[in-house]
Amino acid sequence: MRHLLEIDDLSSDDLLAILGHSEQPEPDPVLAGRGVALLFAKPSARTRSSMEMAVAQLGGHPVTIRGEEVGFDVRETVEDIGRTLTCYHAAIGARVFEHQLLERLAAASGVPVVNLLSDDAHPLQALADLLTIRQCLGGLAGRRLAYVGDANNVARSLGLACGLVGMGFRIASPDGFGFAEEDLDRLRATGCEPMTTNQPDEAVSGADVVYTDVWASMGQEDQIEDRRRTFAGFTVDDRLMALAQPESIFLHCLPAHRGEEVSAEVADGPRSRIWEQAENRMHTARGLLLWMCQE
Repeated sequence: MRHLLEIDDLSSDDLLAILGHSEQPEPDPVLAGRGVALLFAKPSARTRSSMEMAVAQLGGHPVTIRGEEVGFDVRETVEDIGRTLTCYHAAIGARVFEHQLLERLAAASGVPVVNLLSDDAHPLQALADLLTIRQCLGGLAGRRLAYVGDANNVARSLGLACGLVGMGFRIASPDGFGFAEEDLDRLRATGCEPMTTNQPDEAVSGADVVYTDVWASMGQEDQIEDRRRTFAGFTVDDRLMALAQPESIFLHCLPAHRGEEVSAEVADGPRSRIWEQAENRMHTARGLLLWMCQE
């Protein structure tokens, strides 16, 4: 059973195979006549659109289900939801708050389970990020990525992905917002030796890719003002991008708050690849499902 709950559930070879599948212009319709259940406890724009289109491009039928329609552990246990959906679908995707819910769902499911996002991880975003970097820079191994901001679920999955493909990973976060030691140990287990700092200039200097995310993620709305004060000085702007390699690119998982974590000049500037990155969410979702379901 091939589940994807976090990016290091994959081997390096698996990850590269998925990226290869993602670039197939006419993939096999491995989901013809089959459904894929997409559970959303969190609202979504890119994830829902990219996953529904990916399923359709493989000949399948996406069934999007809101969290209140299944009522995790309220109307029905997570385990019974997984067993029920297994009766109808070739795979299950879930976008949730608690990562443990995904682990329970996978343990009960008789079909592959995909993490569409949890508070701990965002592996689908990491796949799209790697595909974008490879397409824009011509390769992955040896490239250096600098992440500026909160060491959140996006940063965690991205760092693990960098380690799996031989990329250098640096992260600049305010004090108290960096990775826990167990996260750093997990990054090191992929072969990555992460560079951590509280100075964005240090992280970005000489980088091939500069990446950021919002300062307050979904579910942290009550922290917005405090985080704006804490993250002052962590905006990716033209001055910071000038420290990166001349051919460097800028990435952001979106949605972006121009004037906070990134300036409008960078987000909409010539080095930005955020729209290629957004499109690649669909291509890598398709590549992942193809890899999961064809063997």
